[in-house]
Amino acid sequence: MSATRAVEATLDLDELDFEKGGGLVTVVTQDASSGVVLMVAHADRGALELCQKTGEMHYRSRSRGLWRKGATSGNVQHVVSLTRDCDGDAVLARVRVAGPACHSGSVSCFGDRALGAHTLASLDATIDHRASEVAAGSSYTRRLFADRNLRLKKIGEECAELIAALADGDSARAAEETADVVYHVLVGGRAAGVRLSDVFAVLEGRARERE
Repeated sequence: MSATRAVEATLDLDELDFEKGGGLVTVVTQDASSGVVLMVAHADRGALELCQKTGEMHYRSRSRGLWRKGATSGNVQHVVSLTRDCDGDAVLARVRVAGPACHSGSVSCFGDRALGAHTLASLDATIDHRASEVAAGSSYTRRLFADRNLRLKKIGEECAELIAALADGDSARAAEETADVVYHVLVGGRAAGVRLSDVFAVLEGRARERE
């Protein structure tokens, strides 16, 4: 994916107040699919220029200097959009993730348990990773990606099982079947080029229409 396609909106760096933060601005990094706040860091002009040029998040800290997220861990953050705040001293970076943001292994540096959407975001990231692997592998998700008929069959089966659980009033089983439906629908959507962020965009558009 090229940087041009990765970044939806180009941030005008001349509108940022780097002087206020001693050459740095605060960067709040958010998962574009789930809305989960992943981390807070800093960037200077050079780091943000690299974000725009490469389509991957770069940061600047006084201790580490310039660094690219995922350079050692592989947990790269692909830039969707960069937006300044009203004062021009902070940037909201919406990203697609290739793994956890935190060095501890948590999806977010603020702790997974405090974030209701982290599980869905993690599942979406895992599915996206499986879809992009060069080697087919033997995971169930890879089997689904490789077999269109199996994908469609499983969505139908899981929906039927959910309907049965709802008809029986079995809340525990209905929760399990709902999870199965969500997983298989996400895989089916990803195979068709639909991401979780695309679904959220539709929902957000409908919410605005109701306002």
